[in-house]
Amino acid sequence: MSNEAAAATATTPTGTTAQPATGPEAPPHGIGVSLTSAHGRAKAEGTFPYAADLWAEGLLWAGILRSPHPHARIVSIDTTHAREMPGVRAVVTHEDVPGAAVHGRGSADRPVFASEVVRHHGEPIAAVAADHPDTARMAAAAIIVEYEVLDPVTDPEKAFEAEPLHPDGNLIRHIPLRHGDPEAAGEIVVDGLYRIGRQDPAPIGAEAGLAVPRPDGGVELYVASTDPHADRDTAAAVYGLAPERVKVVVTGVPGATADREDSGFQLPLGLLALKTGCPVKLTATREESFLGHAHRHPTLLRYRHHADAEGRLVKVEAQILLDAGAYADTSSQALAAAVSFACGPYVVPNAFIEGWAVRTNNPPSGHVRGEGAMQVCAAYEAQMDKLAKKLGIDPAELRLRNVMSTGDVLPTGQTVTCPAPVSELLTAVRDFPLPPLPKDSPEDEWVLPGGPEGAGEPGAVRRGVGYGLGMVHMLGAEGADEVSTATVRVQDGVATVLCAAVETGQGFSTLARQIVQETLGIDEVHVASVDTDQPPAGPGCRGRHTWVSGGAVERAAKMVRTQLLQPLAHKFGMSTELLQITDGKITSYDGVLSTTVTEAMDGKELWATAQCRPHPTEPLDDSGQGDAFVGLAFCAIRAVVDVDIELGSVRVVELAVAQDVGRVLNPAQLKARIEAGVTQGVGAALTENLRTPRGLVRHPDLTGYALPTALDAPDIRIVKLVEERDVVAPFGAKSVSAVPVVTSPAAIASAVRAATGRPVNRLPIRPQAAVVTAQ
Repeated sequence: MSNEAAAATATTPTGTTAQPATGPEAPPHGIGVSLTSAHGRAKAEGTFPYAADLWAEGLLWAGILRSPHPHARIVSIDTTHAREMPGVRAVVTHEDVPGAAVHGRGSADRPVFASEVVRHHGEPIAAVAADHPDTARMAAAAIIVEYEVLDPVTDPEKAFEAEPLHPDGNLIRHIPLRHGDPEAAGEIVVDGLYRIGRQDPAPIGAEAGLAVPRPDGGVELYVASTDPHADRDTAAAVYGLAPERVKVVVTGVPGATADREDSGFQLPLGLLALKTGCPVKLTATREESFLGHAHRHPTLLRYRHHADAEGRLVKVEAQILLDAGAYADTSSQALAAAVSFACGPYVVPNAFIEGWAVRTNNPPSGHVRGEGAMQVCAAYEAQMDKLAKKLGIDPAELRLRNVMSTGDVLPTGQTVTCPAPVSELLTAVRDFPLPPLPKDSPEDEWVLPGGPEGAGEPGAVRRGVGYGLGMVHMLGAEGADEVSTATVRVQDGVATVLCAAVETGQGFSTLARQIVQETLGIDEVHVASVDTDQPPAGPGCRGRHTWVSGGAVERAAKMVRTQLLQPLAHKFGMSTELLQITDGKITSYDGVLSTTVTEAMDGKELWATAQCRPHPTEPLDDSGQGDAFVGLAFCAIRAVVDVDIELGSVRVVELAVAQDVGRVLNPAQLKARIEAGVTQGVGAALTENLRTPRGLVRHPDLTGYALPTALDAPDIRIVKLVEERDVVAPFGAKSVSAVPVVTSPAAIASAVRAATGRPVNRLPIRPQAAVVTAQ
């Protein structure tokens, strides 16, 4: 089969198209309009082709053998029985990796296949290609591996003294932050010890992909990647190929909250395709998905807050320990966020924070929305509740006395130059009317904790109100080179956007259409499918593509606009600034010129390519100081919960959200992103915890791992969106989806504390933490 034929068969339609509006009822378009997603209906109806739907002629199926042990020495690997099974076409182990034997998103320390030792439950040992998926799985199971089982190191506190689990040692990074006077002390001091569990990204669809060999000895990977160029470079290094001989085609991404960033699922596919000369497909089971991709860092946090008699913060001391699992991944970046935001959006004149990220034999941790910031938010907000209780001050009032604003200084020494309307956000949620009490409704309509058929009694239910203030950084940090490239091409009244920014559900493809519509007045806009033949745009996280890729699209569209208007401006003796494009018409300020965009194009093709690169940042120094972040986003949430104090069950009644968004680019899309982020936070607060006793993943399925469903989602009231534009961001917009994830668990825990009087120092909140025993 030719390369072209295979690619045509394997590719799924991932580009987006905005159909032209016609007639007098043409809907509005451009920035600020709730333009619908081009794929929204197909995804809702189940007809959208995802990566798991890929197919190619002569297809083989892959199966992967994974370690049943969290820590063991590999004595021998015998693949004889697997190779001899009918239908098996290839078996690969570490001996068959022609290039780099390790890979990793943040640090290349993770083996493609374990060779001498396995470091976590589910680590890949070998992969098989066969003519049927069942054959591939059975062949993988037939590989005989002799292990010498070792004691796993699963307690991150013990990792400091344990034998090295990796050639690079157990300590990945240590950040000592020093800010202010170490001798400073407050009249009121509160301490706390907090634990945050292991949250899984729980993708809607498990990982899948297809590798197709090329006639030139290269390979094409059709995968649901969120950073195709980084994945291409990783794959090329592993395969021992030049990057131009590996092509990554992004296809059918079902949404991502970081789980798509693990290239460990993709790498065996290319090896098998190159070895067999046939297309090879892998669709992970849900168990493989849980075992293979990275999770949120479980975190241990010790805090001491000092305040004066009026409740104003004097000093914060903290120790933060991140469990990175077996490999480094993005733990260094997560630790930087945790340490930098350890005091929250509060003015703290003196801060002394110690942060560590360590390797253990637990499953790998990595990038999940709000990594680092979510864990510390739960801890510092618990400390604020403790201070309020000790001082006898209303919890919202105590927070208002300490919130930061634009011009204040972070503990890292960086001045907050972006809008920081934290006081306005908190006031908005505090003053929003509370939901009615159950007693105001007929008893048969009460929704008790545990559900309508729950075992609880109305008399045991207590209501609590709590608050959370959260912050996240946008884009990369500590000197990361943030850049994206986009091309806008216009011909025959149709615009096409080429940008390697992957649509993961954050709405970039819709935003790109809106930018071009706004700038050029063209209704029909296509966003091309993404592959590595295009210039890189970077990963799809931390609001990057709204800022960096959206900025590149805007600049390219403005360059095309100039090309379009210059001949007209020259003809009429005026500058292009005196011409405007509205609803497909070009008019001058004085009304002398009036024509359509189509007429002005006159059959020509116009195009331009542009880049967007935000201002640079710098790494934190040896004292945790430095201008490490491009921009910040803030959120305030008030949680109302009902708690059955006898059973410990919790029902989140309502979450009131106020957020600074810079500028609303798509109202419906923004609301959906906030609601999704809040709901993900509800899961982290109440149900989601991937249990790993002695390093073994227990119940790696959606029965044992409790995700919140539609029935668990509370009423989410978006009470205020502050549109104070960030002048350094394209359109002035801020990231919106991560900061509600960070804030809502802290707010829910605060509300449970208010209802029960219990400390609630662990997430997710266990029933025993919410039980109140009779005195």
